[in-house]
Amino acid sequence: MMKPGAAPYAKEMRFSRLKQAYSSGERTPVGVVHEVCERIEARGEDGVWIHVEPEEKLLARAQELEARRADAGALPLYGVPFAVKDNIDVAGVPTTAACPEYAYTPDESAPCVALLLDAGAIFVGKTNLDQFATGLVGTRTPYGVARNPFHADYIPGGSSSGSAVAVAAGLVSFALGTDTAGSGRVPAGFNNIVGLKPSRGLVSTRGVVPACRTLDCVSVFALEASDALCVLETMAVPDDDAYSRALPAGASLRMAAGLPGGLKAGAPLPGQRDFLGDDEARRAYERGIERLSGMGAAVHEVDFSPFFEAAKLLYGGPWVAERLAAIEGFFGEKPEALHPVTRELISGAAGYSAVDAFKAFYRLEELKREARKAWKDIDFMSVPTTTTAYTIDEVNADPITLNANLGMYTNFVNLLDLCAVAVPNGFYANGLPIGMTLLAPAFQEGFLCAVAEEFVSGEG
Repeated sequence: MMKPGAAPYAKEMRFSRLKQAYSSGERTPVGVVHEVCERIEARGEDGVWIHVEPEEKLLARAQELEARRADAGALPLYGVPFAVKDNIDVAGVPTTAACPEYAYTPDESAPCVALLLDAGAIFVGKTNLDQFATGLVGTRTPYGVARNPFHADYIPGGSSSGSAVAVAAGLVSFALGTDTAGSGRVPAGFNNIVGLKPSRGLVSTRGVVPACRTLDCVSVFALEASDALCVLETMAVPDDDAYSRALPAGASLRMAAGLPGGLKAGAPLPGQRDFLGDDEARRAYERGIERLSGMGAAVHEVDFSPFFEAAKLLYGGPWVAERLAAIEGFFGEKPEALHPVTRELISGAAGYSAVDAFKAFYRLEELKREARKAWKDIDFMSVPTTTTAYTIDEVNADPITLNANLGMYTNFVNLLDLCAVAVPNGFYANGLPIGMTLLAPAFQEGFLCAVAEEFVSGEG
């Protein structure tokens, strides 16, 4: 689903195109590295990167892979360039979480990164983010705002802003983000790409700077759902992280060759579809629902009240305190090092007590029970990725309220233990992308990506 303004070469970075070109000899990992370096240089100071690997190091990695070309069939990500959000450790590269004074240099890569490297991928660099992964806007960073390739006046989405733009701009084939409240989905929606948020614990978060450790997920940005799923398959290896979970018996991350008949898709009741007055976003969502019907899915309207209430718990409850727990020592010593908006949000964490926490936990369990009723009659759910879109200036003028508006359809997902795939769903008249997100209960990523693939291909 390309649009004027998108990088014309982005489609050449899809896994299938790279694999075919490598196999035929039309392209080589060394050649692709040269292309990537040229594109990064051509974009200049675009706010995407916090660190880019030196070209000579990238070429050395590409040459190493070319020497192993005979093994390419055993390396699912052979010669595929990727980026990593800078709250995820890569050995020998500083991790900043978009806070220079917090920076440290790890000796080991996070397991998710190490698995990708073992699969033949080429690490290009670390990407910009909302500081400490706190935000859905992409503006809360001292490294500049990652420039949205479709409309530079608009936010790129966050917190995984640089990762999403790197993929949309054709600088890498995929990128890692993190997702606690929507950070792996909102930027996908604003950049016309796929954002896969796996089930909690399916990918180890060891080596990831926590936002809310009980909810954090490593997410994937890619140009196609099948590419994102391939990356997830590579990373989904349980380890000794306390929150790691193995794929249950009988579950699979493989994408089915075709969708089963009789699919049932859920959508919020018409009166619960809130777009904050954005008629273009509303019409795009309605067209997306029609497209699901055209795929043969029967659309069932569901009461979204428990989902909305769960969403409000995330920033209106003690999970804010969990963000403080993640950086408590640093925050206590250097609060002035934080971005002003991030500091304001995390400062409020001290106001929550253990009593507040338990009350919220009890209410969340009640909401989970209520939400489960919706899944009795549907196979997956479709929601807007965001309510609307904002310019950078609008967000700077009202950073907390507008950020909260963007999380209306995302904040509940990890709390309710769902997996999600954000997909392109059209464009505003000004060229800015609009997204839709597909949801399912945990460990149904393979099925959900199959729905996503058909949804996007059906757009024409």
